[in-house]
Amino acid sequence: MSLSFTHETLPQRVVFGASSSGASSSGAASVVAAEVARLGSRPLVIASDRSPVVLPDAPRYSEVVMHVPVEVAERARKAADGFDVLVSVGGGSATGLAKAVALTTGLPIVAVPTTYAGSEATPVWGMTENGRKTTGVDHRVLPRTVVYDAGLTLSLPVELSVASGLNALAHSVEAMWAPNTDPINQALALESIRALRTGLPRIVRDPDELAGREQTLFGAHLAAVAFASAGSGLHHKICHALGGMFNLPHAQTHAVVLPYVMAFNVVDLPAVSDRLAQAFGAASAITGLQLLYAETAAPHALRDLGLRESDIPAVVGAVLPAVPPSNPVTVTSENLSELLRRAWAGEEPR
Repeated sequence: MSLSFTHETLPQRVVFGASSSGASSSGAASVVAAEVARLGSRPLVIASDRSPVVLPDAPRYSEVVMHVPVEVAERARKAADGFDVLVSVGGGSATGLAKAVALTTGLPIVAVPTTYAGSEATPVWGMTENGRKTTGVDHRVLPRTVVYDAGLTLSLPVELSVASGLNALAHSVEAMWAPNTDPINQALALESIRALRTGLPRIVRDPDELAGREQTLFGAHLAAVAFASAGSGLHHKICHALGGMFNLPHAQTHAVVLPYVMAFNVVDLPAVSDRLAQAFGAASAITGLQLLYAETAAPHALRDLGLRESDIPAVVGAVLPAVPPSNPVTVTSENLSELLRRAWAGEEPR
């Protein structure tokens, strides 16, 4: 079969394995400082008070809020006046806030992830206003440099590590059938799945071991690169609606929804399903995913995250208009309602 596709590679510098200093941020600090110096001389660190200190002498903006409320973004933009480079330290919320600032100021970002969110490798921004999460794509928000140091993830508890890693896995799986998927990002996605299904159980078995966290961090980066190229599909439309409307926790929401969207879509994609099964090392794609979820004690029900069953119709109404026409299975109000109801109850995906 002949190949024909168009693939655009994003311009980004990646420094992986910045130090071997374990939980200490001192090793990463010199690397981050060098990367900042390539872009500017007046850095503003965007990080919550809980994030590690990697630039001790730089001013720090710490009002980091999940889903990036518009009013928080506006305050951060004002705080960034007079600086020439942003340094985000933390998970997707810190990266997202830096992106919101970069969107209007054009300031370059050096991202230092401490979770497996993957936002640092995409040009996708998102903000929430009046219960609605709006996302977009703009190359101004793509961090110029990402500094990965697995030692900085050691403080992330196992439960959150699992949820964050499964959020990354959702990027991989969706990249296999997203609107702009191509053989390059599919290859990245499959390799990402192999890394994540190896790394996450190692974190559960030994949270202080760096090797498992390195594999997970590597898998999360590949997943995000694949997702950035392939685009956003049904899974992300659902999770954005749940996060924006009901402020559900980002990573846990993605972790819960993923098996249901995968089971829904792979029915019409037997070749993709077979490739996913091989990446998981299992007899089928959904079996491989369920085995990983069992091994990592993953979250499995939206009701446990605070969603009410009576909220489902509102979610359906918000998601339906946003579903890409290229989704492998035609999405209707009825089958989307059933998918969400099963995810709400934590029933068997199908």
